Amino acid sequence: MASNLPSRRILGHLIQSCREQHKHQHPSQKLFFSSVAAQRSVEVTHTGNDTDAVKTQSRLESLRSQLTEEDSSLHEFASLEPIVKRKKAPPRSAKILPKPKWLKAAPATSPKYQELRTTVRSLGLATVCEEAKCPNIGDCWGGGHSKNNPNSPDEAEHFGTATATIMIMGDTCTRGCSFCAVKTSRKPPPLDAEEPNKVAEAVSEWGLDYVVLTSVDRDDLKDQGSDHFRKVVERLKKVNTSKGKNLIVEALTPDFCGDLDLVANVAMSGLDVYAHNIETVERLTPRVRDRRAGYTQSLNVLAHVKTANPNALTKTSIMLGLGETDDEIRTTLEDLRKNDVDVVTFGQYLQPSRRHLPVKEYVTPEKFEEWRVVAEEELGFKYCASGPLVRSSYKAGEFFLKNMVREKERERMEAQAV
Repeated sequence: MASNLPSRRILGHLIQSCREQHKHQHPSQKLFFSSVAAQRSVEVTHTGNDTDAVKTQSRLESLRSQLTEEDSSLHEFASLEPIVKRKKAPPRSAKILPKPKWLKAAPATSPKYQELRTTVRSLGLATVCEEAKCPNIGDCWGGGHSKNNPNSPDEAEHFGTATATIMIMGDTCTRGCSFCAVKTSRKPPPLDAEEPNKVAEAVSEWGLDYVVLTSVDRDDLKDQGSDHFRKVVERLKKVNTSKGKNLIVEALTPDFCGDLDLVANVAMSGLDVYAHNIETVERLTPRVRDRRAGYTQSLNVLAHVKTANPNALTKTSIMLGLGETDDEIRTTLEDLRKNDVDVVTFGQYLQPSRRHLPVKEYVTPEKFEEWRVVAEEELGFKYCASGPLVRSSYKAGEFFLKNMVREKERERMEAQAV
């Protein structure tokens, strides 16, 4: 129908021209149009000169024929309203709040960072640190010793424990959460069968104490990638154990569409920490996360891990600054504890681009500290990392090891009290 619009406009102008000419030559003549829906015809009556009438009739018959072919009402195209050319509206600029002074990350310049980056490139691996544009990449990757200078006490004091978060199953996700910068596609490339060996080789070369494995969602696969995830963990543990290393492995997994058998498959792979992020409070979940994710679904995943592997620590992360209220945050923490989650982290949501959700609020460091106290001292989480630049796997090695030291100190004090 849209393609016929130009011809209708032309016909409309021809009809008006005919009207004006006929009225000028024959003032007493009356010209009227009657739209008949069933026949799509126009009847014309007039008086005057027979020659002019014949010409006019011939012209109207031609117009009537075109109208019938286009199957359109006379009223639709005979309107003489001017054609309005609509201009494309300028794009709306997302309101981006200016970042406060406390949101400053360390530059990525250390030898350890360069070492890890080179290995990632050479083996064709992906890291969530790079794909999700994490501001802490220089801080996390910069920890630990460089293999070129492994015994330098100055370097050890400066950098601490190195943590890298390797993203397996590719760099393209089948979901599109409103906060995430990772690429999306309904049909990502197939899995790399050699990835378990590549990851084990990379981690062994880096000499890490703690590694975090995460993955994109793979809803396109029958098992959501659960078996592949398990193979990577098992290979990592096997290679490092054979070399006499006690590598701590944290798996930050998708929700596997709520399939608890797939969750258990990964939970029993030999990992030490099972992490799955609830991301935000229940009210904001439909807006923040992909429609296939769910608040209750994530709670069920975390709860089932302890059923499958009671020795595993469970961990989750919450972003602040999306418009949540204090009451909603507290309710979320209580829901997590009811499902026996051990560790929770709080971090500031940062908008990756103008296409993503805008930041509603920049939460102060003091407020983050308040939530740490609530989580650890009031609600009984074993550990809480809370700060503007904290991410789910931010300095996970240091946090975990510090927590282990804290637990041992607590046990020692309890033993002395007895």
